[in-house]
Amino acid sequence: MQSSSELFPVTLVSAELRRETTEDVYLLKPNNSRDSSVELAVTRLGRLGREQQRGVPVILLHGSFSNRRFWYSPRGIGLGPYLVEAGFDVWIAEMRGHGLSPRNQDYTRNRVADYARYDLPAIGAFVREQTGQTPHWLGHSLGGITLAAALGGGYLDEELAASVALFGAQVSQGHWALKIPPLAWICRLLLKRLGGLSGPRWKRGPEDEPLGVVVESLRWHSLFGRFGEADSDWWAGLGKVRLPVLAIAGEGDRQDPAWACRKLAEQFSGPRHYLCLGTSAGFSQDYGHVDMLVSRQAQEEVWPLAEQWLRQGELANAHALERPIA
Repeated sequence: MQSSSELFPVTLVSAELRRETTEDVYLLKPNNSRDSSVELAVTRLGRLGREQQRGVPVILLHGSFSNRRFWYSPRGIGLGPYLVEAGFDVWIAEMRGHGLSPRNQDYTRNRVADYARYDLPAIGAFVREQTGQTPHWLGHSLGGITLAAALGGGYLDEELAASVALFGAQVSQGHWALKIPPLAWICRLLLKRLGGLSGPRWKRGPEDEPLGVVVESLRWHSLFGRFGEADSDWWAGLGKVRLPVLAIAGEGDRQDPAWACRKLAEQFSGPRHYLCLGTSAGFSQDYGHVDMLVSRQAQEEVWPLAEQWLRQGELANAHALERPIA
């Protein structure tokens, strides 16, 4: 089959209609990393009858133990279809071995570093090629962390990213035990025996996470760890990023607490906005890690804020927005 792209082999593997939402699934084979078997599924959502009237492109990145269904349920409910209705051109990426992206040969060694250095630039380049516009990016949890890694490492630039929104994403809080080398070594040995973490088994989500991603996170939070690789300090690199950044935290999020999400936002040097979803800021509840985006309340209170950010690059709701970080 002829490739859908001039950049690298791309196959349109399905084109479906879910009620009024069109769903085109592409399989990308960038062949830009040490593992040539990597293939990445990217789903493009649209509105029936509006295929020639697509708006600004937006790429959504899921978090750990997850896939495209975080943004788009089988019933057609989610932030993805909501943004389509608002006139955006929505693309949903799935990381290596998640959802419709097949497991690559070196799956167990997959790392955020691989997602950031190789996969996100390929996805961004493909969306830019198909739309003729620079995409905006929204990432939840590990998806947001991967975005920060790609920006801090210089793998995503202004040609591939117009703005970024990070939901429940942080790299500052880790368990105290990881600061004690013997305990950290024991954790690594146990994880190697398991080969990774099972989302269904541990009731964390529908997908598994490979060993490489988990060990990488342990290294970041170790005694002398840092957010980056041996040859690239992503944390320091964020200080050179001048793209508009929105960081949204949940007041009730115990996994990625609000103070840590704000700290990540503060590290960027461009226009930065931080919003904490809680009753103290006028919301109906103190949102947690998942329900900040997947809940009936989020449909009413949070999704419109994401739309507003994508349209204006800022949030006008003074009661819900803390002062932009100067």
